[in-house]
Amino acid sequence: MGNDVDSPEPVPAHGRWQLVDDAATRDLIRAVLLGRASLPFWKRVLAFLGPAFVASVAYMDPGNFATNISAGARYGYMLLWVVAMSNLMAMLIQSLSAKLGIATGRSLPEVIRDQFPRPLVIFLWVVAELVAMATDLAEFLGAALGLNLLFGIPMFPAALVTGVLAFAILSLEHYGFRPLEAVIIVFVGIIALCYFIEIGFFAHPDWGQIGLAVIQPRLTDTESVLLAVGILGATVMPHVIYLHSALTQGRLVVRTDAARRTIFRYEVIDVILAMGIAGLINGAMLIMAAATFHLSGYHELTELTDAYLTLRPLLGPLAATVFAVSLLASGLSSSTVGTMAGQVIMQGFLRRRIPIWLRRLVTMAPAILVIGLGFDPTRTLVLSQVVLSFGIPFALIPLIVFTRRRDLMGPLVNSRLTTILAAVVAVVIVGLNLFLLYQTLTEGL
Repeated sequence: MGNDVDSPEPVPAHGRWQLVDDAATRDLIRAVLLGRASLPFWKRVLAFLGPAFVASVAYMDPGNFATNISAGARYGYMLLWVVAMSNLMAMLIQSLSAKLGIATGRSLPEVIRDQFPRPLVIFLWVVAELVAMATDLAEFLGAALGLNLLFGIPMFPAALVTGVLAFAILSLEHYGFRPLEAVIIVFVGIIALCYFIEIGFFAHPDWGQIGLAVIQPRLTDTESVLLAVGILGATVMPHVIYLHSALTQGRLVVRTDAARRTIFRYEVIDVILAMGIAGLINGAMLIMAAATFHLSGYHELTELTDAYLTLRPLLGPLAATVFAVSLLASGLSSSTVGTMAGQVIMQGFLRRRIPIWLRRLVTMAPAILVIGLGFDPTRTLVLSQVVLSFGIPFALIPLIVFTRRRDLMGPLVNSRLTTILAAVVAVVIVGLNLFLLYQTLTEGL
């Protein structure tokens, strides 16, 4: 095995939540690390794909649906450049999270716990838990709304069904990383297929205008600025910054710098592919709204239920059904990923682990309570996004600080240019989220 690989099995710490690859995947990774040139490139890449695809689900959650559809309905294709720019930011931030996990063998919460004073660690844990609950609230509402639109199930029973489905998906973790990853990728594929059908067979967008919108940044009024802030503000989801750094831990244990560099090179490909697909799906959401709602005069459409009901007369019942299916797939997959992130947060900050079913109950309880009390789903989504906006700096800034430290990162330490780019992205994202938070609070939510 040489010096690149310690053992054929990963060695998780006691009580540590970790998704472990199957034996075939570990053998394939080992072959890549040992430099067996006979393996075709696609097979080498396939061995490392997965963590970024799991994290990318957060960029296609129901909150993204609402923001992109509002932007497309009001301004047509104009804000597509914002979607493209935010996607590039996502690629940078998620690659840094993955790199931290590869270089240190620890998740971001674990590094925070080891490097920061105890009172600050407790504070950051509380913020992270609030973020996890707010995230799950939005995603749970999206899945329940998808069931409501598809089958006419009232929201409260739909929320209970969503909980059962989420438990079923999470039970796959007992079989390792690949089965759970495969289900999540299937959900991503369903969302992508739904929007391919919407655009290819129903919406018929103007591709020339789409191209111009991507390469010609412009904002026309205050409302367009606010929508751009909303899109950019959702670029970094705090819970998947924590999660992505942990998802790289279920591979082989490596001891050499060369092996870590190899793993990171393939993880960058994973990030580019996964976030690229997420970006295309977000763009497709906006394009669909622009080609249908905007061109038909429905410029004030902001709620997901209204989008579904408006699609029926515009494009037919099949188009509306496809939209609802994509919303359900988004809610279920992102809710699953949110629960995984919750495990990483508690384990990393506190060295505590609770059963996954209990974690699921804790995070879904606020959503079921909100639905049961009859709160407006759109207003609740707005409130959850406010909490997310508050939590972003507490994940993003430590990530940048740690990845620029050579004593932690070794040869995978950020270059000066990477640190500068990451700092600029952080300033932009945090500043825009603070602006969005201020606007939301001053307008009375």
